[in-house]
Amino acid sequence: MTKQNSLTNLVFAGVLCAVGIVVPMFMPKVVLGPMSFTLASHVAIFIAMFISPGVAAAVCLGTTLGFFFTTPPIIALRAASHIVFALAGAWYLRRHPETINHPVQSTVFNLLIALLHAAAEIAVVTPFFFAGSLFKPEQLANGFVMSVLLLVGLGTAIHSMIDYGISILVWKPICSIRKAGAKTA
Repeated sequence: MTKQNSLTNLVFAGVLCAVGIVVPMFMPKVVLGPMSFTLASHVAIFIAMFISPGVAAAVCLGTTLGFFFTTPPIIALRAASHIVFALAGAWYLRRHPETINHPVQSTVFNLLIALLHAAAEIAVVTPFFFAGSLFKPEQLANGFVMSVLLLVGLGTAIHSMIDYGISILVWKPICSIRKAGAKTA
């Protein structure tokens, strides 16, 4: 990697960390029982994933740190779990960069990443469910399947897929800017 690419990636990581921290403050939220989903809250992580594994890791760590300062610990821990899908996706895209430019491949990739994302968040939330510290007694009555698998798991998968779609729309113009910048450098 050239010195110019390293600097560009560092700048992208910093900007994406800032975006990843600010977006949850201003975007609309959907609240379903004990869970809330913020539109576009994963966009910075997906864009980082499109750039490189290093940028993906930096943005996941940076946004997680921001969440630890501004949200309850469970939400920050859910944010920390994003490193799982972000690194897996970034490593895959490093070997298969054409994936995001082909609709069928991109859709399959999106689904697989969403399932990995959901599995990681379920793994974080499950101990809190069984400890009874995350959910109210009436939500515990709904059971593990409803509260954790459906609300957290399925909800996260759908949320992830929507944010991935937004990320692709944002990424296309960024690619044009990156290519134009590389030609002038």
